[in-house]
Amino acid sequence: MATAHRSQVKRERNAKKDNRPSAKLSYARIPVQKACFVMDAIRGKDVETALAILEYNPRYASSVIYKLLNSAIANAENNNGMNRANLYIAECNASNGPIMKRIQPRAQGRAYRIQKRLSHLTVILDER
Repeated sequence: MATAHRSQVKRERNAKKDNRPSAKLSYARIPVQKACFVMDAIRGKDVETALAILEYNPRYASSVIYKLLNSAIANAENNNGMNRANLYIAECNASNGPIMKRIQPRAQGRAYRIQKRLSHLTVILDER
């Protein structure tokens, strides 16, 4: 029943820390569903192919994810010393952020609620 001491738990957690290069964008003004359409298209691809897909994708989310992927590539090159040619997208996901609630006036004094959804985007790279 007794658990380990807090410092020991932290030591174990830091020992198995994920050292893959990544980039995260919090509070992006994109609904998760729309971001996932673009993320699904690039998951598992090498970075050059993924950048080409994002550059010519007409969706708004692709421009945001394009910048995020470039940031992850720069992190891999500068912080981890990885070669750009060997990088691929190991994981990419979008999770729900907070929802901005707005009100739009309608006929006869009614009001409709508008939900402006935010998301948190994450891209994790790895080397082949």
